[in-house]
Amino acid sequence: MTKAELKEKALSLPLSPGVYLMQNKANEVIYVGKAKKLKNRVSQYFIDSAAHTPKTRLMVSKVDHFDVIIAASEFEALVLECSLIKRYMPKFNILLKDDKGYPWLRLDTDQPYPVMSLASRVQEDGARYFGPFGGRYLTQKVIDTLRLTFKLPGCGKQFPREIGKERPCLNYQMGNCEGWCRGTPDRAEYRERISQVESLLSGSYKPVANQLRQKMLEASEALEFEKAAQLRDRMNAIEALGQKQLVTAGRMADTDAIGYAQTEAKGCFAVLHYVDGNLVDKDYEIQPLADDPAEAVAALTKQYYLSRGAAPKQILLPVEMEDAELFGELLSQTLNKRVRIRVPQRGDGSRLVEAAQRNALEEAQRITTREEKLRGTLELLRQMLNLEAQPRRMESYDISNISGTDIVASMVVFEDGKPFRSGYRHFKLEGLEDQDDYASMRQVLRRRFTHYLAGDKGFETAPDLLLIDGGVNHAKAVLEELMPMGISVPIYGMVKDDRHRTRALVTPEGEEIGISTRQSVFALIGVIQEETHRFAITYHRKLRSRRVKGSTLEKIPGIGAKRREELLKRFHTLSAIRAATVAELCTVLPRDAAMAVYQFFHEEEST
Repeated sequence: MTKAELKEKALSLPLSPGVYLMQNKANEVIYVGKAKKLKNRVSQYFIDSAAHTPKTRLMVSKVDHFDVIIAASEFEALVLECSLIKRYMPKFNILLKDDKGYPWLRLDTDQPYPVMSLASRVQEDGARYFGPFGGRYLTQKVIDTLRLTFKLPGCGKQFPREIGKERPCLNYQMGNCEGWCRGTPDRAEYRERISQVESLLSGSYKPVANQLRQKMLEASEALEFEKAAQLRDRMNAIEALGQKQLVTAGRMADTDAIGYAQTEAKGCFAVLHYVDGNLVDKDYEIQPLADDPAEAVAALTKQYYLSRGAAPKQILLPVEMEDAELFGELLSQTLNKRVRIRVPQRGDGSRLVEAAQRNALEEAQRITTREEKLRGTLELLRQMLNLEAQPRRMESYDISNISGTDIVASMVVFEDGKPFRSGYRHFKLEGLEDQDDYASMRQVLRRRFTHYLAGDKGFETAPDLLLIDGGVNHAKAVLEELMPMGISVPIYGMVKDDRHRTRALVTPEGEEIGISTRQSVFALIGVIQEETHRFAITYHRKLRSRRVKGSTLEKIPGIGAKRREELLKRFHTLSAIRAATVAELCTVLPRDAAMAVYQFFHEEEST
């Protein structure tokens, strides 16, 4: 449909609540939205484009047609919008990446010997579920802590089926388990401890501690001092566990504070969970920049709670949500509990939101610091080299060989200042009998850009900058090779200092640009240089090891991998080693090893 047709269709819509689905030419849903009045909301997309944000303008430019679903109420429209966003995951909606939900602690009390385990979702299976927790690590930590505190099994055995079949495991010997596989303590004791676990998970640690204290006193009066000591240790562990709130984090928070902040490169959505005024956990997710932070808060908040299937008594927001009351009603109906959503203006609630905002900003800054630094470094490099634009794709080349044998080259790619490893390439040099770095570099660049001109896969993208390991002559050789091919790319040689670090970049004309005083550029070029050298030498060693592995030298007693490598480094070929005298062999080998090599070849000839 043309823009005029889209506008005409939008103006024909009713003034009713509903949901609209924007679609492209491939019939893909690219945006889902809801409206109190469909006609007014949808027509805005095709009338006042000057007021749109860049993201909205881009979305509208992709719209080929749209569908609408009329709802009976605004509430029904909200439910439908949330459902459709989750179904289609439209590219122009603000989406929460992590919608897998939090794990729960599952306790199947119907089993004779209940076992604690992780569960991704609450199911109608008769088991008790505690949580949700902040993540798998925290949940497992809670389970492990409870097992050690109550000395419950963690071996995976099924009781009572496996009682008495094997000797107790190492956990029993270390005092981490009561040894339930022995049949003693009995099932009644096990169930009592599970009941105490349930009380603790429900947030009631004091009654459990008092119960153990009473049992400890009774054991002491009965002169059962060892039993009393065990009960005392368990009581102390439970009191510490409750006081440190290791398990309290598993209870649903009574208050969540939402924070959202953006830097120049990233946004961050943060949620702080509070129980009885105490911070027990934090979640955050890094997001792409949003045109409208308020829209991002609303969209991410909805997806966050609906995907997890859990919410606190109140949710504190940093900005107003247009349909906060409706969303609170949706959560209340979905979770069968009252959920209040508000924007606090003062008092404790305001301080909690400020804390969430600070956390969001700190995380966004932490994530984007490196990216911003890279952008600044690339801009500085552009200025130093007088390039027209920042070098988004940089390619670096290095040659590796030992005295002309197994000559290989590496092509390493950095995009936006970071390694682009899928773009790395190796070259095995052909037709070169002697070590000639200039001829080698010419061949490599000729082959690389021949592939480029042919549009071959993996070579179809042209670089913005070429970095050649070597000085002015290397850069000049590459320029002379590429000019007849019609390739025009900035070329710079990497000039080393006495510590083999790139101190300057040099043009084919001999102009040097020092980089050692610009630390960020110096570090970036150094990383590229080291990565290029590493990639080349790794491939060279691989080829050389293949050749050495299959060498006749393996058959000589006393000549291991190191001595084979030294011989090949000195004599290069098997023929040269065969023709060497004992004295010549002794220049790299002990005399007895040299004699072994000499006799091996000469006895082989006699035979």
